[in-house]
Amino acid sequence: MLVFCTQAQEKKQITSEDYDRAVSMLYPNTSKLLDNDIYPQWLPDGRIWYRNLTKSNKEFKLYNPETNQFLVTKNQQDLVTKGQIDTKSKGDSYTEILSPNEKYVAFVKDWNLWIRELATQKETQLTTDGIKNYGYATDNAGWKHTDRPILSWSPDSKKIATFKQDQRHVSDMYLVKTQVGAPELEAWKYPLPSDKDIIRIERVVVHLKKQPDVVFLELAPDARRGTLCDDISCEGGFDDVEWSTDSKSLVFVSTTRDHKKAYLRIADAKTGNVKELYKEVVPTQYESGRGAVNWKYLDATKEFIWYSQKSDWGHLYLHDATTGKLKNQITSGKFVVKQVLKVDKTKRIIYFTASHHKQKGNPYYTYLYKVRFDGSDLTMLTPEYGNHSIRFSPNKKFFIDSYSQVTEPPVHQVKNLEGSLLTILEKTDITRLKASGWVAPNPFTVKSANGNWDLYGLLFLPSQFSKNTNTKLPVVVYIYPGPQGGSVSSWDFRIGTRDCQALAELGFAVVQLEGSCNPGRSKSFHDACYGNMGENTLPDQVYGLQQLQKQYPFMDLDRVGIWGHSGGGYASTAAMFHYPDFFKVAISESGNHDNRNYEDDWGERYIGLETYDNNGVSNYQVQANQEYAKNLKGKLWLIHGGMDDNVPPYNTYLVVDALIKANKDFDFLLIPNARHGYGKDASYIMRRRWDYFVKHLMGGTPPREYKVRFTPDIRN
Repeated sequence: MLVFCTQAQEKKQITSEDYDRAVSMLYPNTSKLLDNDIYPQWLPDGRIWYRNLTKSNKEFKLYNPETNQFLVTKNQQDLVTKGQIDTKSKGDSYTEILSPNEKYVAFVKDWNLWIRELATQKETQLTTDGIKNYGYATDNAGWKHTDRPILSWSPDSKKIATFKQDQRHVSDMYLVKTQVGAPELEAWKYPLPSDKDIIRIERVVVHLKKQPDVVFLELAPDARRGTLCDDISCEGGFDDVEWSTDSKSLVFVSTTRDHKKAYLRIADAKTGNVKELYKEVVPTQYESGRGAVNWKYLDATKEFIWYSQKSDWGHLYLHDATTGKLKNQITSGKFVVKQVLKVDKTKRIIYFTASHHKQKGNPYYTYLYKVRFDGSDLTMLTPEYGNHSIRFSPNKKFFIDSYSQVTEPPVHQVKNLEGSLLTILEKTDITRLKASGWVAPNPFTVKSANGNWDLYGLLFLPSQFSKNTNTKLPVVVYIYPGPQGGSVSSWDFRIGTRDCQALAELGFAVVQLEGSCNPGRSKSFHDACYGNMGENTLPDQVYGLQQLQKQYPFMDLDRVGIWGHSGGGYASTAAMFHYPDFFKVAISESGNHDNRNYEDDWGERYIGLETYDNNGVSNYQVQANQEYAKNLKGKLWLIHGGMDDNVPPYNTYLVVDALIKANKDFDFLLIPNARHGYGKDASYIMRRRWDYFVKHLMGGTPPREYKVRFTPDIRN
């Protein structure tokens, strides 16, 4: 008998020093190497303050845009004293909402709405008929179950717009805390797509009188839905609600359960009478912007500004509020209006952020514009190439413009409403960061799988890696399919994009790709996967890697791994089941593997309502990961927090059960008391993630039980 032997591939030993190098690439370890890295903040009086750190120095600065003067001190207390900064609390907090006249705060107690007078601390109960799961201003259902009241004060501080929320009929969710002795049960309302009816809100206006008066609007209960995302409180308050300047009328948008219809309505605050002003119906899902609700009511001229994607691009339109008819389109072109930040009703000018109106460069970069109501004089106020973060002063006369590129650090400057530069606050200095060996990611562009769009992404490589080498790098894809977000969470300059560069330091090529179905582009781009979230941008990910390898031949597509968290956990498992010959290793964290087990509003926004075919098969079922468990070939590690109140762990249990029944080998870790983000266990999971890819994708041996440690910044 002849025996042919081949030399076994030598396994790479990854040392603790290699992990040390990886950890050195993590934020906050890298943050101490940045100079002039600031976060300027507006004070209520219209001045700006910030702390500035350099290699060996710490300064506190105060800037007045009215006088164009700086005050510089060595400590914060001197800045407060010399700058005469008012540090008194105004009473607003997470659980209490301050009135415009700053005399009262509103809060929820025992399912009812209360106010407290700040001068006397006297509390007054405004509603009396709130009961468990049928209370006022509550934000206590689904993955958001908080004590923050959802309401809107009238400009005169005499009325509060809110709702009475009925959730008595929807599904309950249960989690069990692991502890010594009897387990502790956590139970709350968590609506699911299978619920016959969802949470309903009865809109009310509460009048602050000696005997408080609650006026219910003459309207059937609304679905708990919003135009900006899947909730009614995406911006932190009561979204889709505006008061008239005289506090006599309340304007609001009602959205249907499936997000396909949006109704603009106006109510008489005294009588509760409701009139419909406008309606938009879309075949998929209506949204009012990116990061902000963009419709505005103009009571003085009886007009309203409406946001629509009916041209396939998100734009602003001016309508007559008495008839609902279109007066004119305000913005147009192949770019996306994102956030309306200021409306000058007197000069009839709108200030808004948008992508580049001439389609130059990265389409995800954001700029500030102004335009007249009639659509004339469109002006870019921040023409510097990059991604601009805009913060207006309290009086809306000036704005802070912090801009950067993926490869270029931030510049922080102050401008007036004409876009004229008043001062550059600071330019971030990365000299010491570069000297430490840090490298920026490599931006790239590839085509979508269907060839219709250019896709953008980032490639992270080891800092010591030479592209002119014969060495092959295994590839790790970080994925977040959205569709409310994307794999590249921010297009700003970031010294630590998750742990992508850290993982690259261990010898991987790490890729983040924004696939079609991710937001921020055209409506058709965003809706490419509508109705089938199980696609998870995976065709784009596979085709994108194949194109990228032609630019970077050292990428080893015979060794491709993938990982993601939440929606990314859903996607990474789907990658192993639907592309088992392409993806060899996956780590799936906290995935919503079956959206029948996830909160109703997300799935119903991007998939639609649950329906059944002639065989009784649900449209949600065909997208559920456990249905394809039999296809697993490679290494899969499933992770979930046992107290995850966003994506309950039962999502992952379904996949685990299916894999067992399919007689598949896999790995599973339940973190007993962890919530969705893992909290204090996050560093442990990150290290174990590195171990898993080193062992199963690279074929190496990681150091045993490495401890991730962060170095504090001594300048703080």
